[in-house]
Amino acid sequence: MSYLCDILILYYMDEHKEKFGQIYDQYIDKIYRFIYLKVSSQETAEDITSKVFLKGWESYFAQGGNVSNIAGFLYKIARNAVIDHYRDKGRTNVVSVDHLAELADHKSNIHERAVINEEVEKVKLALQNIKKDYQDMIIMHYLEDMPIQEISEVMERPPGTVRVMLHRGIKALKTELS
Repeated sequence: MSYLCDILILYYMDEHKEKFGQIYDQYIDKIYRFIYLKVSSQETAEDITSKVFLKGWESYFAQGGNVSNIAGFLYKIARNAVIDHYRDKGRTNVVSVDHLAELADHKSNIHERAVINEEVEKVKLALQNIKKDYQDMIIMHYLEDMPIQEISEVMERPPGTVRVMLHRGIKALKTELS
């Protein structure tokens, strides 16, 4: 009987494997970038990203592929994985974009990249001085183009609260930049 159950489970997994593969292809760069901006290390970001997609696959399979908002689902796992990383390491969260040029569009010319890198450095320093929730919301909304509703689901707060916090985060960032 257990052999039959194993066969059914494998069949069921194959059914969802292709769809999750497409989800992986669509979100791997975004999730990696989100994590990288939070942990400041390429190796750590790669490790955490792998764990996020493994946990994502396990949860996706456990839910039978019935995940209504896959972006919110993955960002929530990623956010929690970063929190767990810092909790395990006992370190504070520092946003770093030292290697953001590696993530940037390589089609732009050298002058444009230099200007962008200078501006990114200023924003990086300012981001380090604002609340962690503000950092997350700014990264999700302005770098990852996530709508308020998805951020609301990831952050587990009402959309109105997210709008207010995003506004306050931008205000705090502007203050830090001036």
